[in-house]
Amino acid sequence: MINLSWDMFNIPWDHMDHWHWWIVAVLLVILEVVSPVFFFLWLGIAAGLVGLLVLLLPDLGWKAQWLCFSGISLLSLGVWHLMLKKRPTQSDQPTLNRRSSQYIGRTFTLSDPIVNGTGRIRVDDSSWKVVGEDAPLGAQIRVVGVDGTLLQVALVTTTDQTAVGP
Repeated sequence: MINLSWDMFNIPWDHMDHWHWWIVAVLLVILEVVSPVFFFLWLGIAAGLVGLLVLLLPDLGWKAQWLCFSGISLLSLGVWHLMLKKRPTQSDQPTLNRRSSQYIGRTFTLSDPIVNGTGRIRVDDSSWKVVGEDAPLGAQIRVVGVDGTLLQVALVTTTDQTAVGP
């Protein structure tokens, strides 16, 4: 039977030298490369900085090292979060994962009449609940907004249809 324990690595977790921290940093950066999330890089940076700190202060105790690693990790994650908030990621398809938002401005035919403010439309192979003013079955409606999974619609008039085209 294989014995899997931390002892097999012979790493003194209560006293880590600077090169231990640098190995942890490299492993975390490698984990960042192979993982689908953007998270381990910041932990790797923190481990590298703690390694540098231990190189400069070799008598730094293991508790202080782990405390520094925790603090620098939280600080680097916080800075990354603030940078992401100030400069959000731009996309050429901003509604890619928001399917209901893709329907705004499109015209559809009611598959169920709008009665008491709610009805249904058929979009490709799915059915969507719509809210708007009452309209008969088969009426042309335009999606004007989205509220969760509800599509907010308005009745298309004949002047709207000529403006949109066939």
